Amino acid sequence: MHDSERLLLENQLCFALHSTSLAMTQLYKEHLEAIGLTYTQYTVMLVLWEKDNLTLKEIADRLRQKSGSLTPVIKRMENEGLVRRCRGIEDDRSLSIQLTDKGHKLREQGLEVNRCVSGASGMSYDDMRELKDKLVRIREIISKK
Repeated sequence: MHDSERLLLENQLCFALHSTSLAMTQLYKEHLEAIGLTYTQYTVMLVLWEKDNLTLKEIADRLRQKSGSLTPVIKRMENEGLVRRCRGIEDDRSLSIQLTDKGHKLREQGLEVNRCVSGASGMSYDDMRELKDKLVRIREIISKK
């Protein structure tokens, strides 16, 4: 690639990732509105569907976010009856997040959202997994710096 092409917007990996992320989030938004979740709430639910009864810090770490930025999201989810916040028995500063029955039942609808988004991508499951693995490798490499 010539130097004159290196700074073209269309040649930027960062822009391709950014614009694709925006498009993907918008696609999820369309499907998630039908089940009453925001994208951030959906990611919290994904973590809890995988393993319930985690601390706020554990959820934040999995989502690569700060606990403080998730606190209002979790409170809203609690108000909507999806989760409950429980203080730790040994350490009352620790806050555990548990799915309610309503939160557990929403999993099937979440699975349908996943199917719809996967279908809309036009990619096979293997291609999607390969792309995800490459993106994770990039994230891990640049996160170490």
